Amino acid sequence: MKKVILVIFSAVSVAVTSAQVQFGVKAGYNLANFTTSGDASGMSAKSKSDFSAGLLASLPLFSSCYLQPEVMYSGQGASGSDLGTDVKLDYSYLNVPVLFKYQHSTGLFAETGPQIGFLLSASFKEAGQSSDEKASSQSVDFSWAFGLGYKLKNMPLGIDARYNLGLTNVNKNGSAGTVKNSVFQFGLFYMFGKQ
Repeated sequence: MKKVILVIFSAVSVAVTSAQVQFGVKAGYNLANFTTSGDASGMSAKSKSDFSAGLLASLPLFSSCYLQPEVMYSGQGASGSDLGTDVKLDYSYLNVPVLFKYQHSTGLFAETGPQIGFLLSASFKEAGQSSDEKASSQSVDFSWAFGLGYKLKNMPLGIDARYNLGLTNVNKNGSAGTVKNSVFQFGLFYMFGKQ
C-alpha cells in the first residue's frame, strides 16, 4: 500500500512540475458486471447501471502521445438471480488508472494501461435485506483498461468509451470460485487550460 501511494505521489509531483500538463474533470455511465467461474458461477449475473466521476491529468510524452493518470470514483458490481431470487451486488471503488494515450490530429484517440482500484464499500442485497460484503472482498482490485475516444478540436470537451478487464478475484475466499470485475464505461470529460 505504501509503495502504491508513493507511485501516485510521484506521478502527481511530475505532473505539477510540468508546464504543459493539462488537468480535467470527467463523469460517465458504467455498465458493470462480474465474470465468474467455479462455485461462483452458480449465480446468474447480469449487468447493472452505475456511474463514475473524478479527475484526470494529461502529460505530453512525445508527438501525439500522452500519459493520462486519473483518480475516479466508480460504482460497480452486478445484478441477477440466485435460485430464482433477485439479487444485487453493489461495489464502489476509488480507481487509479494510468493510461498511455495516442491522439490523432483529427481528435480521435486510443488509450490503454493498468488500473488499481481501492474498495470503498461492498454490499449484497436480496429480498429487501442488505449485508456488508467488504470483509469478504479483496480490498485492492487490479485491472487493465482499453479505450477509444474523441476530443473536440479547439474545444475543451471530449467523449470516450472504455472497457476495464478485471484481473483480480474480488472474492477473498478463493475456494468459493472466481469473481472478477467487468466494466464498460462511457464518459464525458472537460479539460482546463490551453487547448
